[in-house]
Amino acid sequence: MQPLEAGEPHTIGAYRLLGRLGAGGMGRVYLGRSAGGRTVAVKVVHPHFAQDEQFRARFRREVEAARRLGAQWTAPVLDADPDAAVPWVATGYVAGPPLSDAVVRHGPLPEYAVRTLGAGLGEALDAVHAHGLIHRDVKPSNVLLALDGPRLIDFGIARALGATVSLTSTGVSVGSPGYMAPEQIRGLEISGAADVFSFGAVLAYAATGTAPFPGDSSAVLLYKVVHEEPELGDLEGELRELVAGCLAKDPADRPAPAELARRLAPGGAASLVAPGWLPGPLVREVSRSAVALLDLEPQDAPVQTGPVPFSNASLGSAAPGAFGPPPLPPGPPTAAPAGEPGAGSRVALTLDTGPRPGARRGRRVSCTVALAVAGALAAVTVGVAMMGDLFPGGGGSGGSVGDAAQTPPDTASQAPSDASSASGGVSELPEAFAGTWKGAATERSGAPHGTVTAVFVEGEKGEEVVRLSYRFDALGTTVVCKGVGTLVSGTATELRIRERADPDARTGTLCTGGEADLVFTLTPGGTLRYESHEEAAGTPKGTLTRSDG
Repeated sequence: MQPLEAGEPHTIGAYRLLGRLGAGGMGRVYLGRSAGGRTVAVKVVHPHFAQDEQFRARFRREVEAARRLGAQWTAPVLDADPDAAVPWVATGYVAGPPLSDAVVRHGPLPEYAVRTLGAGLGEALDAVHAHGLIHRDVKPSNVLLALDGPRLIDFGIARALGATVSLTSTGVSVGSPGYMAPEQIRGLEISGAADVFSFGAVLAYAATGTAPFPGDSSAVLLYKVVHEEPELGDLEGELRELVAGCLAKDPADRPAPAELARRLAPGGAASLVAPGWLPGPLVREVSRSAVALLDLEPQDAPVQTGPVPFSNASLGSAAPGAFGPPPLPPGPPTAAPAGEPGAGSRVALTLDTGPRPGARRGRRVSCTVALAVAGALAAVTVGVAMMGDLFPGGGGSGGSVGDAAQTPPDTASQAPSDASSASGGVSELPEAFAGTWKGAATERSGAPHGTVTAVFVEGEKGEEVVRLSYRFDALGTTVVCKGVGTLVSGTATELRIRERADPDARTGTLCTGGEADLVFTLTPGGTLRYESHEEAAGTPKGTLTRSDG
């Protein structure tokens, strides 16, 4: 969780804000507390959507329907204001990590936990579908693991968005590659069976630790979902049969959520939820998070109230862990950083018919490619697309993510502290960095993120000192995106860079443009470690070597 920045609200509706949980293409998510002491997650949409009356109407209907759900295994919608200058919705805060983070840090869940998880999600989806709703974005980062059972989150906005925009102009299909149903990828009409497909992929991931449709790019993932059979690893017995049924290509062949819940827990999900349903390491993690939550206090008196202003309008979906726990207090180190399995980042398929008069096309995401799509999209009939994560999803390109489901602090945009200055802060690019560096990058999920080339030149703080290019190869298609970086702060061995899209480069519609915070660190071995805090790009990182000449 990040502290509130200057210009951000300290209150939204009746809620005092404690910090920012995530930010992305659809808006921002804050951790808040009511006057009565209840902790909530407040999601504020982008003003871009506030100007769309069709979105507002759909958002209003979806939120009202979600408030009536009352399903045991969902995060309840507590409050909303679809008529505000910028619409927002508050849901109950769930003290538990996203499934995506839990599996990355602690490995696959034991069978008992998988059955409990599946039974709870099955009952939640049955309740959702009974109200005539479709979730549309069931994935590991939208499943939280609490001590009293799993929770399916992120209702309302995703459905409102998906039902509002059209794929005939600048449209959006909400979902995540590797977890979207084939019919959803193809842009066909969907039903609750699409959620069942996603349910099967989530259950496979929970049981095996890998997504059933692995790939080294989002384009490959989309292609595999449509054309190939799932890879279920060592999943055996009834669980394998159940998951395989959910992942049937034909929606008519998939079982209903109620049937899935009964098969996994004949006595109901509640009968399986007990103090020991989660493995010990996860129980300890959730307990530490709950303690940390009690210590959080609202920041200083508000400088303004109401929704936060956004610089650019953009489209996307929620980032991992937006409704997850606050930062944990210092404790035993965890393993790998959190990430969305198999995909690297959440995704929005954007069909771009070209600029409109007066339209702004900027995006506050990295200038790297989230998906090189040309070849793959011809095969899956999606069309030309540009991928962007976000919400909570996220904003920054690489680097490691700390404990729990947190968005990395925007440290690159801050001036160095007195301590850092005293320990060797620099006012210009150190000579050791000058030259050309090149190497492969990897997303936090483990998926390749192309080849990064960084060319450093002389310059002072506040000036452009590096030009970057990112080369992506997918299904025979090569895309090169370019950016320029300004020196924000640094020492003799570490630089913090603010990157933006190269205004002189013609990179086409497959490259996203905007800003990202990067860190470059010289290692004792003479290599250069590259990290990016761009959630939309999968927070890639890698080791670069000199390639001068």
